[in-house]
Amino acid sequence: MILEHCDIEIDPSKQKDFEGAIVQGVETVISKAKGFRGYKVNHSMETPSRYLLLIYWDTLENHTVDFRGSAAFADWRAIVGPYFVKPPHVEHMTLVAKSA
Repeated sequence: MILEHCDIEIDPSKQKDFEGAIVQGVETVISKAKGFRGYKVNHSMETPSRYLLLIYWDTLENHTVDFRGSAAFADWRAIVGPYFVKPPHVEHMTLVAKSA
């Protein structure tokens, strides 16, 4: 399994609207993508403009090729993109260890 780590910066005055949009975007668009396994959205307590979107994929290609290469990616960006102050920083990670 692959973890997509997406660091997002928004205008904090639009927090409530963004939170609704990100949930809508994941649940109506990304969740239907091949290899999607789940997600979490976290909001920074110290930096009100910062959000962390974590998406679990079966493979790296499910995100980078299947999803990003589809029309659904444009749909996703149309929902959340207007809130971005700058393009999100995205990285992909593999699990090394976890607690029970």
